Amino acid sequence: MSDAGLALKLLQLNASAPFNRWAGFEIVSAEPGRVELRMEWKDDAAQYQGFLHAGLVGALIDTACGFAAFTQAGPVLASHFQVNCLAPAVGVVFHCKGEVLKAGKRQIFTRAELHAESKDGIRKLVATGETILMTT
Repeated sequence: MSDAGLALKLLQLNASAPFNRWAGFEIVSAEPGRVELRMEWKDDAAQYQGFLHAGLVGALIDTACGFAAFTQAGPVLASHFQVNCLAPAVGVVFHCKGEVLKAGKRQIFTRAELHAESKDGIRKLVATGETILMTT
């Protein structure tokens, strides 16, 4: 399947998920084994100190990894994921890149990085994560 075909399938998949629509997840790029997502800041995504809530940090990492796996294996289901919060997630836009590390017959191992972009366009790494996904 072409990169354009992958992108179209991912756009359809993303649009079918009410949570992704609420959060405002956008697909920036997609190629076999790699996906980049983007999410603009929204006030109702903040935790009590005004940072991006860790639940959304995890959701961005989980979704980027799941979409990267989807580009190689089709529909998948997370069996494990872990997130490392490295710095407060403060920014006007968040960028999450997911990539497949190894795709087996039943399990796909992935990782992601989440960057926060400031008003002046500077990006800062705020979280990393890894997932193990299962083919369905």
